[in-house]
Amino acid sequence: MSKSQTGLDLGRYTAQSPETPPENPLETRMSVAQRLAELNITLPPVATPAAAYVPFAITGNLVFLSGHIARQDGKPWVGQLGLNTDTATGQAAARAIAIDLMGTLQAACLSQGKTLEDVSRIVKVLSLVNSTPTFTEQHLVTNGCSELLGQVFGTRSAHARSAFGVAQLPMGACVEIELIAELA
Repeated sequence: MSKSQTGLDLGRYTAQSPETPPENPLETRMSVAQRLAELNITLPPVATPAAAYVPFAITGNLVFLSGHIARQDGKPWVGQLGLNTDTATGQAAARAIAIDLMGTLQAACLSQGKTLEDVSRIVKVLSLVNSTPTFTEQHLVTNGCSELLGQVFGTRSAHARSAFGVAQLPMGACVEIELIAELA
């Protein structure tokens, strides 16, 4: 996540860092719901799984969200980065997935009697990018998700991340992302 997107430079802070990131004044004044409203984002309901899995699993304080594919107008956002889809379009797809992930995370929170305000940390994001063997900007595509999480959750969004290029994804989707979050 970049300083320009969140107003914070979190690059030097790690889970093991004895320092805490500087407090963002906006973060203390705005709730997650207020940030979503400010961004004109309405979270969708949880999508019905397309195969034999559940949308989320909770163990202890950790919430594991199953992979979400990119969707556009309710259909799989089909494309292959480096062939017929560019990095900016991939970032938009990853941002759309972040919205779907937050909708599922909200359902997971509600299943525990909690809300998105109870998310203490986005722990990890794993991104799969449908790409040609010569495409090398998977990390930039995934920023579409990471940066939106930063706008919504502030310092609680500082997460570990992996971004992989893959030969294909279910239904030809251009991007698939899964997420792990911690609840307070």
